[in-house]
Amino acid sequence: MKTFKIIPKDVKTIIFDWDGTLHESIHIYKPAFLKAYDYLVKNNFLTEYDWQDFEIASFLGMNPIEMWESFTPKLSNEVITNASSIISEEMLHLIKSNKARLYDGALDVLNELKKAGYYLVYLSNSKIYYMEAMIEAFKLDQYFDLFKCSEMYDYIPKPKILAHIKSSLPQNMLMIGDRKTDIDTGLENNAYTIGCLYGYGSNEELNHSDIQINSILDLIK
Repeated sequence: MKTFKIIPKDVKTIIFDWDGTLHESIHIYKPAFLKAYDYLVKNNFLTEYDWQDFEIASFLGMNPIEMWESFTPKLSNEVITNASSIISEEMLHLIKSNKARLYDGALDVLNELKKAGYYLVYLSNSKIYYMEAMIEAFKLDQYFDLFKCSEMYDYIPKPKILAHIKSSLPQNMLMIGDRKTDIDTGLENNAYTIGCLYGYGSNEELNHSDIQINSILDLIK
């Protein structure tokens, strides 16, 4: 197996978070989120607010349950369902309109790692429709060996999802992501961890990762 300087030599499986790691998701998430928030304001569920990009980006990496629980005042399940549908429909429209954007070099990195013989896993705190749309948009099935997302496991925390599947994965494992939950996922499952400083988490969230990178291309240098 070809090796890369930054990847520990005994790693066989590389697990990637998606948003903020390979996918620069703010470009489709921001307009979808603002459309849903406009619905909430117009129907008097929430008050007007001038959202900043960094505030919207803070939701990326959360599963939908965690995201909506962070809102004050609390929203009813019916309202959450309606707002979530608006976000889902708008993001799907944007993906199908070729508005989704990967970080520069992301597919090159996946291609190099695949050719080198690593077992690649997609693991995202997302809904199934979103994962499937991304697979289709970027032909991800030619790179990844396994696709998992949180809706498939009723939105349990990401560390528990990896705990469910790790016995079927070639050992040892490396977890790569941009949020604390990604690093915790690796640490709680005896995996190496790489934190992506260019993503949507703060540097402090990634302090306990084994390695930090400033570009996805750093993986194959």
